[in-house]
Amino acid sequence: MSFSERRVPVLLSILAALVTLGMKLAAYYLTDSVSLLSDAAESIVNLLAAVAAFLFLWYSVQPVDASHTYGHQKIEFFSSGIEGMLILVAAAGIAWHAVERLLHPHDLVQLELGTCLSIGAALINFFVARMLIRVGRRTNSIILEADGQHLMTDVWTSFGVVIGLALVYLTGWSILDPLLALLVASNIVWTAWDLLARSFHGLMDHALPEAEQLAVRVALNALMRPGLHYHALRTRQAGARKFVDFHLLVPGEWTVKEAHDFTERVEDVVKQALPGAEVTVHIEPIEAAAAWNDSELLKVEQPAGPDKS
Repeated sequence: MSFSERRVPVLLSILAALVTLGMKLAAYYLTDSVSLLSDAAESIVNLLAAVAAFLFLWYSVQPVDASHTYGHQKIEFFSSGIEGMLILVAAAGIAWHAVERLLHPHDLVQLELGTCLSIGAALINFFVARMLIRVGRRTNSIILEADGQHLMTDVWTSFGVVIGLALVYLTGWSILDPLLALLVASNIVWTAWDLLARSFHGLMDHALPEAEQLAVRVALNALMRPGLHYHALRTRQAGARKFVDFHLLVPGEWTVKEAHDFTERVEDVVKQALPGAEVTVHIEPIEAAAAWNDSELLKVEQPAGPDKS
């Protein structure tokens, strides 16, 4: 999916952040609820994160150049890391205001109208968040998925605030307002942790999930026969792009054309198992002793092909 196609969801998230921020600030001024203020503060973070996501998305699709020969997709992991950090900032702000209100409690007013505004903002964010997550997963874009996950934390925050305000309205216990805000802050920290972990793994060239690695190995094993072998399989992901490379051991008497033709078959089956992957194959003569001891991965890698002879 091109930038022109992926930018639409991000632009919608920016618009949603602007609209819901206005609605939540109005709800706060009407009710003087600290939980609604914390909800509004998270929308400010949403707006900053959405703008950052748009800029990072634009940069990630720039073509390769002399300084970035692998492309610019890894910046997507910076984006998700920044989103995670902003969520943590939002959680800290919520907790701060909640503690302050616990120390200096007072009654809330106009809860009905403020609650309706909060519900409306939550519904807007819900639909935009689901769209971002769906498109992000379909295109392997961590920028879109992170932005969607961020918005979903806002949705759960808003619904939690609404439930708390309803309890305050029914019971008259104003202390429930800051207590709920503290619970909301604790909950969204988990989302931040997940985004930060994914960002870290991406920047550290973490291997693809086990299921995807297994799919690649199954495809390769189907082509292996006596006299053929592969090992040192490595995988990683940079933004939406997945990379696979490995050593392919073939008979030394093969011509360059024979090795090349077989390598193309190998690349094709890997790309069928992992659509969109960029595959790099290093060919070696299977009879050479050095070919069996040429990678540190061999110490930790499970046996690859069915026949090593």
